[in-house]
Amino acid sequence: MGSPSPEMSAALVVGVCACAVLVVPAIWIAVVYNGFARLRQTIRESFSGVDVELKRRHDLIPNLVATVQGYANHERETIALVIQARARAMAPHANAIDAISSERALGKSLGRLLAIAENYPTLKADQHFLELQRELSLTEDRLAASRRFYNSNVREMNAKCASFPSNIVAGVFGFEEVPFFELESSAERAAPAVRT
Repeated sequence: MGSPSPEMSAALVVGVCACAVLVVPAIWIAVVYNGFARLRQTIRESFSGVDVELKRRHDLIPNLVATVQGYANHERETIALVIQARARAMAPHANAIDAISSERALGKSLGRLLAIAENYPTLKADQHFLELQRELSLTEDRLAASRRFYNSNVREMNAKCASFPSNIVAGVFGFEEVPFFELESSAERAAPAVRT
């Protein structure tokens, strides 16, 4: 057994290089793909956390509406808007954009409903109303925390979808940017205030 010939050594080097040229990109694609897949799953999981808080809010609204209605029966238009917005928010949605839009509308109408209480001192003093308002405020706080977690995962996904070279893998395998769950105005961002 002698040393390999120069032709054999050159062929071995070329073979190793060719193998590296094929294997390294394949490993990189697999790693990036798995990162996208894991991130997509994390986004779904974080949206389910948002969904839990939205359902909690949806469950509080009928009691709040009934309480306000008892004191402010002539505010039927605002009460009807809240009921309709809640129904739309609870309905199945085709995508996250539709769900977010429905929740924005519900937040606006709920803000109007809570503003009515300012005109009714007896309603503002009602213990049941105050407890519902306090619970809604806590729910809004938890919803905001869940939304921040969801949006941080969305930000990471969107950055990977837009950044080179991971955007190539995203395009090839159909990973797309995801919409943020944001409220439109600063008035909507504020949790309902609890007044005693």
